[in-house]
Formats: sequence, structure tokens, C-alpha cells
Amino acid sequence: MIVLNGGMQGLFGAFQSVVNPADEVLVFSPYWTPIKDLIAHCEGKPVLVPTNEAREDGFEKTLTRYSTDRTRAIYYNTPQNPTGVVFTPDEARAVSRFAGERDLIVIADEAYEDLVYDGEHCSIASLDGMFERTITVFTLSKSYAMTGWRLGYTVAAEPWMTGLKKTTLYSSNGVSTPTQWAALAAFTTESDMLETNRVAYLKRRDLLLAGLNELGLICEKPAGAFYAFPDVSRVSRDSRKAAEILLDRAQVAHRSRRRLRRTR
Repeated sequence: MIVLNGGMQGLFGAFQSVVNPADEVLVFSPYWTPIKDLIAHCEGKPVLVPTNEAREDGFEKTLTRYSTDRTRAIYYNTPQNPTGVVFTPDEARAVSRFAGERDLIVIADEAYEDLVYDGEHCSIASLDGMFERTITVFTLSKSYAMTGWRLGYTVAAEPWMTGLKKTTLYSSNGVSTPTQWAALAAFTTESDMLETNRVAYLKRRDLLLAGLNELGLICEKPAGAFYAFPDVSRVSRDSRKAAEILLDRAQVAHRSRRRLRRTR
């Protein structure tokens, strides 16, 4: 294990340790947009694998369809940002079988591991034969609301750990001592915070979904994380235009900022 400056540094180090120029990385989509840039920074190529397609047609069949002889790794994020999808244990096993058969590395992003409402979180590295080929990235930002502390950690075996150590040494050179003491306090202090927060997020999820569906912005129920991914086609079939309308006409972001200022 290596302690890092947030989950982002863990992901940066993971891709730098695995991806070489011209390598391809299978990325379940929709995906957290910085992932594309992290892969591009290694001169690799992200290959988007629609999550819905994988769930409908089967993970191994779908991953086979999108893979080539240049495929090097799989980016595996559960619960997912931005959809809130939680991959089931059976789905995790399907991905692990595919990775094992193709000798691929899995970069597992588990930032939202403690925010699961439906089903259960399955860490893919815990499956048989997967620890040696998985780099798992964790953060305290979501579970413990410690975003500003910039603290995370990554678990991996060699040779990936050597790469992670090098990227840390030649970038931040480490994590501040006070921040590490804060993490220790978060992990060791007896508290019902994790469950209390999970229940609070669950109530907010249900309230948000009810409002979106009432407006006609149909949204599948996210099983984890704190995102909603509604169908905005009634606003506009062009997603960028829909986002601009929500920003400029409905002033969604403006109202959020104003509400934030009132709570400071």
C-alpha cells in the first residue's frame, strides 16, 4: 500500500505504471471525464465500452468486441461516476475472467465504496487471482468528506508498486504528516459516521429522483455514489445544448452557488 495525495494521484500513478504509448485501455462508459486525459498523458488510447451494452449482452462478450491486440488494461469504477451504477459480484467475476484470459491489468477506482444503497460493493482485487493484476485506488474524500485534505491510498503488488513509488517521488514527493494523522483518526475513531452519511445520501437520492421524474427527466435509480444521470432528451436531444439550457435558462449552477454561499 502507498499513501497518496488523493485518489487522483493514485489514478495518475496507476496509469503511468501500466500504460505505454499506443496501448489501449477499456473504459466503461459513461465515465469520469479526467480518465480520458490520464490515459492520453501516457500516449495511450481510451476505448469506451458502454455499460448498458455490457449488462445486456454480457461483460465478457462485450469486452471481447471492443478489445484488440493493443489492449493493455481495464478501468473498472464501481460505484460509477457519473451514473451511480454498482457492478454486481457476478459482473466483477466476469470482468476478472476476461482480464485473466487476456493477461490484462485492472485499474480499480473505488472512491465510492462506502456509498452503496442497493446491492453490495465487490472489490475486484479480492477475487481469486486478481490481486496480482489489479491496482486499487481509494480516497478519503467521499467516505469521510475529507476532499480538501487531499488524501488517498493505493493497493497493488509488484511491479506496479515500484511505478507508483516513482510517480509519487518525482511529483509531490509524499503526503504531509498532519494529513496522515487526520486519516489515522478517521480510520480509528469509533463512529457511526459512515452509516449515518449513507442513510442521509440515500434520502437525498430518493428526493432528487422523485423531483426529476416529476419534471419528466426520467432517471434510473443509481445504486451507489451521489450522482443522478437523467434522460434530458425532452430538453434537447443534443446533450451539450441541453446542458447549456439548464445552465443559462434554468440557472441550475447559479442557484447551487448561491445556496452554497448562504451555508458558509
